[in-house]
Amino acid sequence: LSFITTDANIAASPLQKALKLATDNSFNMISVDGDSSTNDMVFIMANKQAKNILIDDITTPDGQLFYAGLLDVCTNLAKQIARDGEGATKLITARVNNAKNERQAKLVAKSVISSTLVKAAIFGNDANWGRIACAIGYAESNIKPNKIDIAINGLKVFAKGMPLAFSEDKALKLLQQENINIDINLGLGTAIATAWGCDLSYNYVKINAAYRT
Repeated sequence: LSFITTDANIAASPLQKALKLATDNSFNMISVDGDSSTNDMVFIMANKQAKNILIDDITTPDGQLFYAGLLDVCTNLAKQIARDGEGATKLITARVNNAKNERQAKLVAKSVISSTLVKAAIFGNDANWGRIACAIGYAESNIKPNKIDIAINGLKVFAKGMPLAFSEDKALKLLQQENINIDINLGLGTAIATAWGCDLSYNYVKINAAYRT
């Protein structure tokens, strides 16, 4: 449950549009376990006490400035939700570059951070590029396997659709970090997207198995 307040003087319609757009690029780009609660929500209230010139369109310079601030707040809160997943030990960031359009970029990024097998591999410090490539493939976004590059915390493990030789010791050290960045280049265009998730630990099952009791 996210409650956001602002003193900006902004009309209801652009405020709603800004929140919808910010939510689509933050809260709707996270996954803890693939399940959503029936009461998941984000709410914003503006009291107009800043007494700035009324913002009645988010496409204006002032509207864009307001949206940038709102997106920053929403992104920060969304990442905290992902990092605070039940039993989570790591925050996973999947960044997709060079997609043919935003929809494809978002589908792929969300598919990777939602994958149970990817989450388990990250928890186990396993640089399993195959699980990442698999999640990219079943995102149903018409990717071209021979154009895909994958890097984990800067270590490239997959290029142009083929696995690369890499140091397992170096990969282990990188994966032992709390923040794991998975960078994916689709090689199809210029669109980008980022999604956030967490690893899947032993404690996730323990916590959720005893949830009511």
